[in-house]
Amino acid sequence: MIIDATDLILGRLASYAAKKALLGEDIKIVNCEKAVISGNKDYLLQKYKAKFDKGVPLKGPYFPRMPERIVRRTIRGMLPYKKKRGKEVYKKIMCYVGIPEEFAKEKIETIKEANVSKLPTTRFLTLERISRHLGAKI
Repeated sequence: MIIDATDLILGRLASYAAKKALLGEDIKIVNCEKAVISGNKDYLLQKYKAKFDKGVPLKGPYFPRMPERIVRRTIRGMLPYKKKRGKEVYKKIMCYVGIPEEFAKEKIETIKEANVSKLPTTRFLTLERISRHLGAKI
């Protein structure tokens, strides 16, 4: 299954992808940089910067800068990734910035329930903006 993350809420996208992966499907998520997180912009930037700065560089905990890795990390939080089944499922989930050529001609789905137009507010940030704030070069 190939999912387009454009204008999808990250948490809802992640829970949907985790459920489908646990049911045995291979999940590919494209346009990860266009996924959104709802909330106050200043608060979100501070929160993600604090997550990134936490820990010691040689010991961790590590938090990714790139949007596709942030999406994958969010999905990992919804899986039992420390158990054998969770590890196998986590390997079936792949995230990409943009649309790779190999998926350009295939059917790409979206999730209606996770669309940003369902939000009652217009306060949200894209993962691209958060990644740039963390220092990613997209």
